[in-house]
Amino acid sequence: MKEAIHPELKPARIQCACGNSVETRSIRGDFKVDICSACHPFFTGKQKLVDAEGRVQRFNRKYKRA
Repeated sequence: MKEAIHPELKPARIQCACGNSVETRSIRGDFKVDICSACHPFFTGKQKLVDAEGRVQRFNRKYKRA
């Protein structure tokens, strides 16, 4: 196995928009996500509309029927 070809992993904190945070390791460092397993409808069993940046409106505008 070759030496010194693997990236350095450093501690990272991943923060969700819901306030949940996860401690892990990453080459990227800290970052934020829009949705995580604590608030995703598949894992919670609750249905909710996740609309980030008006994507629903953009979809409806693009595919609206004449």
